[in-house]
Amino acid sequence: MAVAIALTNVQKSFGAKQVLKDVSFSIEPGTIVGYIGPNGAGKSTTVKIILGLLTQDAGTIELMGQPVRPDDPSYKQHIGYVPESADVFDALTAREYLTLIGQLYGLSEQDAEDKAVALAGIVGLAPALDRRITAYSKGMRQLVLIIASLLHDPDVLFWDEPLNGLDANTVLVIEEILVELKKRGKTIFYSSHIMDVVQKLSDRIILLNDGQVQADGTFSAITNGADTNLQELFNELTGFAEHGEKAKAFVDIVTGGVGHE
Repeated sequence: MAVAIALTNVQKSFGAKQVLKDVSFSIEPGTIVGYIGPNGAGKSTTVKIILGLLTQDAGTIELMGQPVRPDDPSYKQHIGYVPESADVFDALTAREYLTLIGQLYGLSEQDAEDKAVALAGIVGLAPALDRRITAYSKGMRQLVLIIASLLHDPDVLFWDEPLNGLDANTVLVIEEILVELKKRGKTIFYSSHIMDVVQKLSDRIILLNDGQVQADGTFSAITNGADTNLQELFNELTGFAEHGEKAKAFVDIVTGGVGHE
């Protein structure tokens, strides 16, 4: 079986700043991969290159065993994408928007609408389906994006901070949806700053720091079985150990350095 995603020595620079430095990894189908790193590490750039929104300076990318080429966008039919922040057509209702997205991916108008209505009903969005998206809360908009990414039954999902704005009950549903998708052979490339969720869901974790892969493997493998958690490992590998001092300095400024007993 062809690998779902393969990057080989991918490089990308913006001016004098090299954002990706020979990034390589290969991901098997049916895997949930937590792709993490500090802001500016190159995570979003990696995803945008795979999606064809940016072009790498060097290196190769394959999706489902086929080279990703700018002149052949057909591979995008295999991809579902939830960006960290996205512009949606606010003037449309969710029903109109999802039906449109489904048609763009090749579904008939009726099939797209029927599927959108059914999915919206499961996640509690049905009562608002005919309201304009401009009136939606952040969590409701996020559910629209999640449904839109799944309408065409893609093989590979790229979800960037997919739980933004969702309430606790809906988070549990989305987590179970990811697990069920994995069971059906889907590959999920998941990026989030919520480390306990990444640790809980991921079969494999790839940590990017300063444009390079700094850790890659199961949680047990990258911690060498140590009694730690992903947040502590993240802090250690990215060299960030000043959170306590920064918090105290921040609050000292707010309060004028006056403590309370």
